[in-house]
Amino acid sequence: MKLIFAIINDDDFRGVSEAFIENDIQATRLSSTGSFLKSGNTTLLICIDDERLDFALDLIRSHCKKRKQIMPTSHVGGAFPPYPVEISVGGATVFVTDVERFEKF
Repeated sequence: MKLIFAIINDDDFRGVSEAFIENDIQATRLSSTGSFLKSGNTTLLICIDDERLDFALDLIRSHCKKRKQIMPTSHVGGAFPPYPVEISVGGATVFVTDVERFEKF
């Protein structure tokens, strides 16, 4: 068994969630916040059989795409006003670990 920690943008959560439900993959959802952009994320904890690992990762990959977004800069002090910059948002950060023991009560 494997444990997947998937940190995804809140905007991508619905697609991943629906795909998991359609494919009978259970996950625990935790609300989280990114430290760089201070934006909302969802962290999913997914315990899955080794044989279904690649399938679950493909579902996450197909629903979590990076995209460009315009965001104003936060300029502290100085004479210049803030100006917009283009940043990348979305995608997913995924960690996979072995599960030594799994119990469900």
